[in-house]
Amino acid sequence: MTSLDDLHALMARLGYPVIQAAPVSAARFADGSPYRFEIPSVEGPAVLEAVVAEAERLGVPLERTSQGSGVMMLSDAEITAMARIGAERGIEVNLFLGPRAAWDIGGQAKLTQAVGAAARGNAMVAACVADAERACALGIRSLLVGDLGTLEVLRRLKDDGTLPANLVLKTSVLLPLTNGPTAALFERLGASTVNVGTDLTVPQLAEIRAATGLPIDLYLEVPDDQGGFVRFYEAVEIVRAAAPVYLKMGLRNAPGIYPSGGHLGAVPRELGRERVRRAALVQRLIEQLDPELAKRSGDRLPGPGVPEL
Repeated sequence: MTSLDDLHALMARLGYPVIQAAPVSAARFADGSPYRFEIPSVEGPAVLEAVVAEAERLGVPLERTSQGSGVMMLSDAEITAMARIGAERGIEVNLFLGPRAAWDIGGQAKLTQAVGAAARGNAMVAACVADAERACALGIRSLLVGDLGTLEVLRRLKDDGTLPANLVLKTSVLLPLTNGPTAALFERLGASTVNVGTDLTVPQLAEIRAATGLPIDLYLEVPDDQGGFVRFYEAVEIVRAAAPVYLKMGLRNAPGIYPSGGHLGAVPRELGRERVRRAALVQRLIEQLDPELAKRSGDRLPGPGVPEL
């Protein structure tokens, strides 16, 4: 099979060199892996079970799932079931925090997604804190944060022991992060892992990597409401520049499912399975284009954010 370097050499021989301007990141996850897959929109235990089964069937390494409807849309029994699956499998289970501007009575969030995940007023921040405390009490150790002030409040609650010290605070794609200084700011405010803009170039990702040691989360296939890009053939260059990086497998041309629930039937489960299939396609590409990059340690170490029962 033709590697990425071979393809670039071929293009150079033909007089059309591929210009690579991004430095290579030598940073890795704790087990030596430069990248991990994240399956988003895993909205409940039934979807999580389907995603885990499909990952096993297709041989996709699954280290993280994330959910978008929010802690408040899950019952205690559902959260506990998701925590149990994550703890047994060594998978990080990430849940979105509480209410958000897009679901509130305000008008601005209906017109622009830029403030869709903001917490309107201190009471909404308090509701996010309540969600965090409830999720942590049920074993969750990874939360998705869409508001900058809420992020700083949660950091303070981790510092004073109100919330677990090992709690992962993952920033949302709805919090615009498109440059190094903003990444450094998010880290100072308490982020454990940062979700970056979906349309960043590889050199721009390298700039963010130079500004922070936190893992970078990037949609490799992007939902339509975030741009709808499909960047599979950039995977190797993205990993080389941004490692350690979570490759998020969204879906283009897919229905919105937030807030999720039984009224959607099997749709969330089937979307979850398809996201895993997309990850398998990317895994095959990485193995072809850079076999060394695709190698994984034989001793897989669970990442941060795995539930604790």
